[in-house]
Amino acid sequence: MKRFYKYLMLFLVPVVLFSCSSDDSADKDEEKPEITVKYNDGFPQACAELARGETYHFKAMVTDNIELASYSVDIHNNFDHHTHDDQGAQCELDPVKESVNPMIFMENHSIEGSLTSYEIDMEISIPEDVDVGDYHCQYSVTDQTGWQSRTSIDIKIVE
Repeated sequence: MKRFYKYLMLFLVPVVLFSCSSDDSADKDEEKPEITVKYNDGFPQACAELARGETYHFKAMVTDNIELASYSVDIHNNFDHHTHDDQGAQCELDPVKESVNPMIFMENHSIEGSLTSYEIDMEISIPEDVDVGDYHCQYSVTDQTGWQSRTSIDIKIVE
């Protein structure tokens, strides 16, 4: 049995020594990008009321320690009172209801130019015939290495 352990050690020591990576490169990206709407021009803020038939500039600031790649904006109804893991402010919600003609908006965009900071600025019109009520506006950002962050804001579409 001693002989078995001796051969096992002779095999395992080189495997362990040569299979471990010593890549402590400073180029590794271990940070997620960040998103905020909490600045003067950020929109929408929590609990904002958006009128049907109106057009708004949706703005959020995204940053990354190395390089940004893309972002998306998603507006969807919250008639069932679901939540997202990062929501801060809790807004007063209408009663739960079924949707008839909810607003559904989703767009994805690339961020060109090796930027580490970018302001999302999208002009979005609220259709006149969509259901009024509770919605979420969700911003998502991805960096060049695939890290992703998102934030959701409670909003309300009104007459």
